[in-house]
Amino acid sequence: MGHLNLPASKRNPRQWKLLDIITAIFFGLVLLFFLLVFTPLGDSMAASGRQALLLSTSDPRQRHRLVSLVELGHHHKPIEACPANSVDHMPCEDPRRNSQLSREMNLYRERHCPLPDEMPLCLIPPPPGYKIPVQWPESLHKIWHSNMPHNKIADRKGHQGWMKEQGPHFIFPGGGTMFPDGAAPYIEKLGQYIPLTGGTLRTALDMGCGVASFGGSLLSEGILALSFAPRDSHKAQIQFALERGIPAFVLMLGTRRLPFPAFAFDFIHCSRCLIHFTAYNATYFIEVDRLLRPGGYLVISGPPVQWPKQDKEWADLQAVARALCYELIAVDGNTVIWKKPDGDSCLPNQNEFGLESCDESNDPSNAWYFKLRRCVTSTSSVNGEYPVGIIPKWPDRLTRAPSRALVMKNGIDLFRADTRRWTRRVAYYKNTLSLKLGSPAVRNVMDMNAFFGGFAAALVSDPVWVMNVVPARKPLTLGVIYDRGLIGVYHDWCEPFSTYPRTYDFIHVAGIESLIKLPGSSKSRCNLVDLMVEMDRMLRPEGTVVIRDSPEVIDKVARIAHAVRWTATINDKEPESHGREKILVATKTFWKLTSSH
Repeated sequence: MGHLNLPASKRNPRQWKLLDIITAIFFGLVLLFFLLVFTPLGDSMAASGRQALLLSTSDPRQRHRLVSLVELGHHHKPIEACPANSVDHMPCEDPRRNSQLSREMNLYRERHCPLPDEMPLCLIPPPPGYKIPVQWPESLHKIWHSNMPHNKIADRKGHQGWMKEQGPHFIFPGGGTMFPDGAAPYIEKLGQYIPLTGGTLRTALDMGCGVASFGGSLLSEGILALSFAPRDSHKAQIQFALERGIPAFVLMLGTRRLPFPAFAFDFIHCSRCLIHFTAYNATYFIEVDRLLRPGGYLVISGPPVQWPKQDKEWADLQAVARALCYELIAVDGNTVIWKKPDGDSCLPNQNEFGLESCDESNDPSNAWYFKLRRCVTSTSSVNGEYPVGIIPKWPDRLTRAPSRALVMKNGIDLFRADTRRWTRRVAYYKNTLSLKLGSPAVRNVMDMNAFFGGFAAALVSDPVWVMNVVPARKPLTLGVIYDRGLIGVYHDWCEPFSTYPRTYDFIHVAGIESLIKLPGSSKSRCNLVDLMVEMDRMLRPEGTVVIRDSPEVIDKVARIAHAVRWTATINDKEPESHGREKILVATKTFWKLTSSH
């Protein structure tokens, strides 16, 4: 019998359905392949998948059990390495997590930390090809490309003199968006209006800093600038700055006060920082005013200063400055320079922004997760004499006890004793413990429990800079540190710090257990294992950690040090010091991921 040729409509519908499904799947897979390979969606999905892997965590009970085993020394293997794609991970500045948040007032670019149980307990690896960083001062001008192989800034900003790739290095010609010919001529121009030499100005804040060439150039003038920028589309601005040995910090001006005390900075600078100072009834200008020392200088370069099509924004900016009685020093091209009054602002009863002085209940130096206030900080709200021109010049201010030391009972005496104590201790570190302080191997230093900044002050003749961290739950002594001409931030060590991995050569902490305790209590808010894993994240391979505490705490720290792959020794304290302290000195080993990762 011959085959019957049925019309298409009469064929078996089940057969057609199967063919349709197979064909659809085939063409769908081809389309998906092209999307993943040839469009940004592939990068996005891959990054999202990697991040999901990184942020996934096991049962919290298993995590707690692992922490306990490590603390007791019963976990005999090192803590595992994190995945290879986590080399630049910052837990509190995770764009995948934070992108879900509101854009209002840049909330999504601020710190938003996962809970400890949501973070994997693992050690951040270095990237493939990582090398021990170029030493200071050569690092100011070049770094290893393989240590952060991110070409986006070089590709986008190379014509503005930010940075460019050259052989195995990134090199930094010293330029910026508003000074493509280099920061030096720009600084020379500012020097016509501002006393940049002679020690009158010492502490500076560079907002939206790029790769921090401006802050790096100020160092030769004796000005210590802390540069900040958010983690953003340029990727790794602050990571490049820190690799160069320039003081820098990941930060965003959004909904909260910046983590600095009132009247901290002698000089605040914005070069095309894209901060809308007059937005939200001038809230951001008011925050800058809180941070600027009376008699200090504010410099804004770029929009909206005499910028095309921004006449209203420029007029509003000038109106806010007038309302706060800022003295207009100069408008030079697209750069404006103001001087803050020495005394209280002359806020009139009526001004177009509705600005008012803060009431007495407002502590202007309270700045850890503190919502921005739309009120102006009065100079009388901070005790003491601290205006630029009245505070001693640098370097005399380093050792002169500032009146803000009275935040502590008998603060002036405590300050002097603390200065003497750390001079003695640092000499012991160098001469007896043979630490590398003062050598080219150490540039970026952190003091995790800085108090009055005595440790940093004792290092002032060394080629280092120190990030002085004042724990947010301890007395707010950070104002004293800035009065001395040093820099630092508030932070709570039960959370990760706002820096990239591998950014510090030397981490120092006196009284490590106090960082995790409730004040005045023996109860812990978090654990030493998580804290030391975070210290390991911040520390460069072959970097040094020095921890001082009681023998019991140091024994526990030594057990954890083994688990985070540090080589550690326990040493006696200096003979002149009282108490029962021991000193743990550890080195982070330079380990690399195995191919199994």
